[in-house]
Amino acid sequence: MFYLYKIEGAVRVPPDKLTKNLTPVLLEVLREDFEGIVDEDIGVIVAVTKAKKSGGGKIIPGDGAVYFDTEFEVLAFKPEMHEVVEAIITELTEFGAFAQIGPMEGLIHVSQLMDDYINYDAKQPAFIGKKTGKRLLKDDIVWARIVTISLKGNIANSKIGLTMRQPFLGKEEWIKIDKKHEKEKAKKEGKIKAKTKEKEVKKK
Repeated sequence: MFYLYKIEGAVRVPPDKLTKNLTPVLLEVLREDFEGIVDEDIGVIVAVTKAKKSGGGKIIPGDGAVYFDTEFEVLAFKPEMHEVVEAIITELTEFGAFAQIGPMEGLIHVSQLMDDYINYDAKQPAFIGKKTGKRLLKDDIVWARIVTISLKGNIANSKIGLTMRQPFLGKEEWIKIDKKHEKEKAKKEGKIKAKTKEKEVKKK
C-alpha cells in the first residue's frame, strides 16, 4: 500500500547550495537523504514530492551549513500483513519465485506457489502444476498475499514473504482452471451420491 506522509524537520543546506530560491535546493537535499530509506513505521520512502521552508535558518558553530526548518511530503510504500497485492514475477529458482511489488521484491516459496504438486523446469524456467497444468513463468502478473514482513534499514536487507495457495490468488487464468476443477469435482460427487442412493433403493 502507498501512503503520503507530511514530515517536519531541520534540513542541512551546504554553503555552496545557498540561494534565494531554496525550494529546489531543499527538495534535492531531502531526496538525496531520504529516498530509498526503509523505516519500520512508514515503510520504504519512494520519493520526496514537496518541500517548503517553514522557519528561519540556524547556524551551528564549526559547521558552515545552514539548518532550515522544513515541511516536506514523502510517498512511501508500506507492506501490510495479509494484504493482497499485484506483483510481477522477476525470477524463478528451484526454491521459489521472486515477485516485484512496488519498489520491493518478495519471495514466494515453492511450497506457497499453488495448491498442487509442482514440477520445476529449469530450461524455461517455469513451475508447472502436475494435476491442474497451471504454469508460472517470468514476467507473469500475479495476485499474492503478504504473509511475512521484515523491514530493516534499506531495501536490500528488507524481506517480504508471499503466498498464492489461497483461493483466487495467482494468475488470472488460474481462477478459471480452479472453477473448472470445482465443477468437475461437484459432478463426480453428485454421481457418487446418485449411485449410493440407487444401491440403497435396490437393497430395499
